[in-house]
Amino acid sequence: MSASTPRSRPSPRPRLERDRPRLTGRAAALLVAVAILVVMAIVPIGRYLDQRSAIADIDRRAAELEAENADLRVEISRLHDPAALERLARSCLGMVGPGEAAFVIPGRTDRFAC
Repeated sequence: MSASTPRSRPSPRPRLERDRPRLTGRAAALLVAVAILVVMAIVPIGRYLDQRSAIADIDRRAAELEAENADLRVEISRLHDPAALERLARSCLGMVGPGEAAFVIPGRTDRFAC
């Protein structure tokens, strides 16, 4: 070899042209592992969604009960008024005040409507 002759590089291997990618063993194992993980995740995801729905129902029911509780507190405070108690005693229980006369009409069933 003389110093004036340039060295040629070895030619690269020819590329093989494939119509479709080949499924290797590693790729198949990865696909199987991913499929197993997906199948195993279905049940917990379903439980999570069910619990989220149950929590929303419980929150809605708690709000309803809070509103009902507030209404009952108003009713309790109203019943502490002596005039309201007297009105209820007269209409619901048929009570009369001292010195008043009570008249009962026979055959009337809607007398104490409370």
